[in-house]
Amino acid sequence: MTSAPTRLPVPTTSPAGEAPRHPAPAAAPPRRRVPGMRRRASLAGLVFLVPALVLFGYFAWWPIARSVVLAFQQTNLVDPAEWVGWANFEQLFADPLLPTAALNTLWFAALSLLIGLPIPLFVAVAMSELRRGGALARVLAYLPVVIPPVVSVLLWKVFFAPGENGVVNSALGLVGLGPFPWLQSPELAMPSLVIVATWSGAGTAILIYLAALAGVSTELYEAAELDGASIWQRVWHVTLPQMRGVILVLLLLQIIGALQVFTEPYVMTDGGPANATVTVLLMIYRYAFLFGNYGVATALSVLLAVVLVIVSAVYLRLTRSWSSS
Repeated sequence: MTSAPTRLPVPTTSPAGEAPRHPAPAAAPPRRRVPGMRRRASLAGLVFLVPALVLFGYFAWWPIARSVVLAFQQTNLVDPAEWVGWANFEQLFADPLLPTAALNTLWFAALSLLIGLPIPLFVAVAMSELRRGGALARVLAYLPVVIPPVVSVLLWKVFFAPGENGVVNSALGLVGLGPFPWLQSPELAMPSLVIVATWSGAGTAILIYLAALAGVSTELYEAAELDGASIWQRVWHVTLPQMRGVILVLLLLQIIGALQVFTEPYVMTDGGPANATVTVLLMIYRYAFLFGNYGVATALSVLLAVVLVIVSAVYLRLTRSWSSS
């Protein structure tokens, strides 16, 4: 019985003058990471992360936890603390000045959003259209931020001096207005503080808006111009939608900052006149450093922190779809 002849591999044919083609070797299968190696890498990363977590926890989370405990204690920070339970909160809610301070803080926040939100955006859009002098305009816009807050507030306190000799009243007198008792009037004191806060903090928002404007595609503006859109239409339909995320973030930061206003009412009016500019943080300062009641001051601080957390959570929930669309 004869066996079948053995077939030899036939070399791949190639054109004359070329070497025979051989099939390329198969690629080596990817190496699989051993689970033990993955665990060791995660453990090494955790070891390097532990010092940062310890430092952050000690300087950030530990004071927060200590403040929550102190809100239920009575202490002068020298003698051992005495546990008083809810007595600090009861004393706080019995203070007739608390509703006034809360309403004043909300009024300041509302005026800050009404004045301080559109002005930096308008200035940034106008500065982005400049062909010359853009660098100088940025320096001038950010200059109030560089000035120390107390110095700028004292400077504006001089500007708002009553009578015709005040800087603001003198400027308004040129157009036949005034003089106005800015800081001495319960109706004008809070708007005066808002003007100062807007002037001193608008520079940061302007620079952030300018950076966001630089990322807007010029093709959108060119298409809008070809369609005959005016400057206002380009801003409304192109600029604002492209900057929606940045505007929402700055709005949240401005709300949080406005609810924690302290420097302007403390330096310019000390809560006056007739408690028209008393804010929540000014009450915290008085409880702690004027009355020496650190327990009530901490209780009010905890309440303010809870309110800020709730406001931030509700705001992020409401604006989630707007910022992602």
